[in-house]
Amino acid sequence: MQNTISQRLEALREQLRREHLGAFIFPSTDAHQSEYVADHWKGREWISGFNGSAGTAVVTHDSAALWTDSRYFLAAEEQLKGTEFQLMKLKMEGTPTIAEWIGSQLSASHSPYTEVGIDGMVCSTADAEELVKELRRQGGITLRTNYDPLQSIWKDRPAIPENKIEVQPLELAGETCGEKIGRIRRALREQYADGMLVSALDDIAWTLNLRGTDVHCTPVFVSYLLISTTSVTLYINKEKLSEEVERYLKENKILVDDYANIQKGLRDYFEQTILLDPAETSYALWKAVRRDVVRDTSPVPAMKIVKNEAEQRGYREAMLRDGIAMVRFLKWLDASISQPLAPNPQLTEISIDQKLTSLRAEQPRYRDLSFDTIAGYGQHGAIVHYEATPETDIPLRPEGLLLLDSGAQYQDGTTDITRTIALGPITDHERHVYTLVLKGHIALSRAVFPNRTAGTQLDVLARQFMWREGLNYLHGTGHGVGSYLSVHEGPHQFRMEWKPQPLIAGMTITVEPGIYLPGRFGVRIENTMLIVPAFESEFGSYLKLEPLTLCPIDKRPIAPAMLTDDERQWLDDYHRHVFEVLSPHLTTEEQAWLRKATAPI
Repeated sequence: MQNTISQRLEALREQLRREHLGAFIFPSTDAHQSEYVADHWKGREWISGFNGSAGTAVVTHDSAALWTDSRYFLAAEEQLKGTEFQLMKLKMEGTPTIAEWIGSQLSASHSPYTEVGIDGMVCSTADAEELVKELRRQGGITLRTNYDPLQSIWKDRPAIPENKIEVQPLELAGETCGEKIGRIRRALREQYADGMLVSALDDIAWTLNLRGTDVHCTPVFVSYLLISTTSVTLYINKEKLSEEVERYLKENKILVDDYANIQKGLRDYFEQTILLDPAETSYALWKAVRRDVVRDTSPVPAMKIVKNEAEQRGYREAMLRDGIAMVRFLKWLDASISQPLAPNPQLTEISIDQKLTSLRAEQPRYRDLSFDTIAGYGQHGAIVHYEATPETDIPLRPEGLLLLDSGAQYQDGTTDITRTIALGPITDHERHVYTLVLKGHIALSRAVFPNRTAGTQLDVLARQFMWREGLNYLHGTGHGVGSYLSVHEGPHQFRMEWKPQPLIAGMTITVEPGIYLPGRFGVRIENTMLIVPAFESEFGSYLKLEPLTLCPIDKRPIAPAMLTDDERQWLDDYHRHVFEVLSPHLTTEEQAWLRKATAPI
C-alpha cells in the first residue's frame, strides 16, 4: 500500500506541475456535502490510504498532510504509517490550519506557485469562501476550484452508482411528499425565496419519501432536487428509476432530468430568487446560478429532525427488533466466552461482528447496517472509531472489556447502540472508569430541561464526573438519528462546542459519553433517545429524554459504591422497562438470561 500511495502522489504531482498549482486539497465530502459518500467520491481515501469518514488530505510538490478529529487519531496514525502523510490532529494545541500549513510549506520550499486547487464540486461554498480568505492571508495564495486531477490519475475510479430506488410507504413516512413540499414552499416564502436547491441526499430522500442504496449503510440515492413556486425537478440518472418510481414521481408532479444537467438547470432557473445553503451547496453549483441568491440555511433539516407519529412508532418497532437481536447476541457471547478453551479461536472481533449482523438480518424489515460495526477488544476499545480488519483482528479472551458500537437500518427506523461488556475479570481501574461513564450517561439521560434548550447547554451533565478526575473525551456526546436515513443527523447535538440548534419534542438524539485510554482500554455507553414533553410550569414547557434503545447495560463492570440512590433507581427502572418490552418476544431461555441481566443492581 505504501508503494501504491507513493505512485499516486507522484502522478498527482505531475498534474500539479502541469497545472501550475502549488498544492491540492482533498476533502472527505462528495458533490452533496455528505458525511458518508459513494466510492466514486472517496478521493481523499484513494490518495492517502486513510479510510475514516472525516478528514482532509493536502498534497504539495514535496510534502503531504492529513487533518482529522479525535475519533480517528489512533486509526489514522496506523493507516498513514510508512507514507509521506503527516497526521494533523484537529482541535489540538499547535495544529496549524490547512491554509497555515500550505503557506508554510510553499514558503519553505520557495515554490514558484501561488495557486492551490480544490474540486469545486465537492467543496461547499462556505468552506471555499473561508479557504479563499485564509489563503489570502498566507502571502496572497489564491484558490482554483474548476479542476479535478482525479479525473485523469484515478484510472479505475468507480462510476457514480446507478442502483434502483424505492418508495418509502406512507404508513412509515407519515406525510406525503406533496405535503412536505408544501411545507418547504411556505418556509421559503418566510425566507423571501421563490425556490431552492436541495443538495443533501438525506434531505432529498426525506422530502420525496424515496430511499436508495447508493451509499454504504445510508439509504440515499445520488440526485439533486430543484424546487420553484410552480415545479419540482429531480436531477437523477434515469437508470435508477423503476416503473413504480416513475409512476410515483408522475403522480406527485415531480419532473425528472439527468443528473449531469444540474448546472444547466440552475443557469436556466427562471424565478427571481433562489435559496442556497452555503454549507450544503457546492461552490461550482453556486457559481452556476444567475438569479438573486438568498443565502440562508435550508429549511429541510429542521423539518426532517422532528419525527411525526408514524416515524416515532416506526422507531419503537425497529428498536424492539434490534433489542431482540442484541439480547440473542449478548446471550450467545456470554456462553461462547465462557467455554473451557480460552481464548476461543473462533471468537474474534470480526467473528462477533458477523454474528451480530446475522442476528439482525433475521429481523423483519432489516435492510442493512447503519454503519460499520466497531468491535474493539482491550486496547482496541481505546480507538474511538476502530474497525477490525484481517490484519488487526484479535481473539477475545474471558477477561477485560469489549467495546461494541453497532446499529442497523430497518425500513421503519435507524438504530445506534454502544455497550461496553465485561468478558470476565476486570481491574479496579477498568471498573472505576466504566462507572464514571455510566454516571455521565445516567445524568444526561435523566435531564429535564426547558423547551428549546441547546444541546451544548446540557453536554456538561455527561462529562461532570470524569472532569473532576481530569478525564475527558473529544467527540460529541450525542447526535440526531434519521428515520431510515443517516445514522448521524443534525444540526442538533450534545457537544462541548457551541451548537445553537434548540432541542424540541419529537427529535431523536443519542447519549454516548466515553473514556478512552490509549494502549489500555475504552468505555462507551450509548442509547438512542426520543425528546418528549415532561411537564408545564409557570416558566413554560419542559422536556425530557425517553430511551428508545432496548438492551441491558452490563452491570458486571459497575463499582456499586460509586452510584447514588437516584442513579441506581434510573438503571433499575430502565432495565425493568427493557425486560417488560422484550421478554414477550423471547424464548424461555432468552427470558431467563434477560431476567438476570436486568435484575435490580
